[in-house]
Amino acid sequence: MPKAERTVTVGSSVGLHARPASLFVQAVGATGHSVTITKPSGDSADGASILSVLALAVGHGEELVLAVDGDNAESVADELATMLTSDLDAS
Repeated sequence: MPKAERTVTVGSSVGLHARPASLFVQAVGATGHSVTITKPSGDSADGASILSVLALAVGHGEELVLAVDGDNAESVADELATMLTSDLDAS
């Protein structure tokens, strides 16, 4: 199965909490791909699980590794990476 990874810096002013986390999880679910986000500490979360993403406690400006498995993984990774680097709380 094709796999793609991107290293991103979280752009949302509140990090991946509440609204930004919800928008990200919804976008992951819509792709149908297996998505994992991992902090430099090695802690990771299933991108399709709101509880996992919130529990990761990702703050503004933190770096994450976004891993996507599945067909078209490269384009899905690009879309999700762009989303993570945006200020999702401002939209």
